[in-house]
Amino acid sequence: MERILHGMTNTMNAVKPPRITALRDLHDAQTGPFSILIGTILSARTKDEATTKAVKILFSKYKNSKQLANAKTKDIEKIIKSIGFFRVKSKRIIEVAKIITTKYKGKVPNNLEELIKLPGVGRKTANCVLVYAFEKPAIPVDIHVHRISNRLGLVKTKNPEETEQELMKKIKKKYWIDINDTFVMYGQNICKPISPMCNVCKIKKKCKYYNSKNVS
Repeated sequence: MERILHGMTNTMNAVKPPRITALRDLHDAQTGPFSILIGTILSARTKDEATTKAVKILFSKYKNSKQLANAKTKDIEKIIKSIGFFRVKSKRIIEVAKIITTKYKGKVPNNLEELIKLPGVGRKTANCVLVYAFEKPAIPVDIHVHRISNRLGLVKTKNPEETEQELMKKIKKKYWIDINDTFVMYGQNICKPISPMCNVCKIKKKCKYYNSKNVS
């Protein structure tokens, strides 16, 4: 895994130095894990740029879970209207803020079991919070991680949930934190869903997808 991660990073640096992922960019000393939690919920089916912009505006007005819990839905909708499904998500983040405020005294839980009890928080979102907010080893699997893991032949799975379980079995825990960051950037810039840039990829010799396309 170390060679794969290094190969991806070297490829991206050679082609186009990657920017940090949206969730890494949202980490804030004042809002802490709460901004990561809300940012991850808002990021679903939304471009990174839109997520980052909306969340930063949101937290410039609502500094903590208590303030967001007391916000009016229509006010939140105005702030995050560039986000996909902004009406549904406006209600959802207020609901989550209320639970964090009342049940957890304003502190985001730092374990998977409690996180997935929150409305709208599945394993991917919970794992993102663990990695980006608490630096705890976890493997958040989105479409990029799922696609690249299967292309490389690391797994042979049908959905992100299966991919997460297989990667956890096969990859040493010390690499877990770096997987989402690197794979997501690689999926956005190099190993794209359509027309992946195999010609510049420095790990293509290890790639099952590439080798299957270039059988003589």
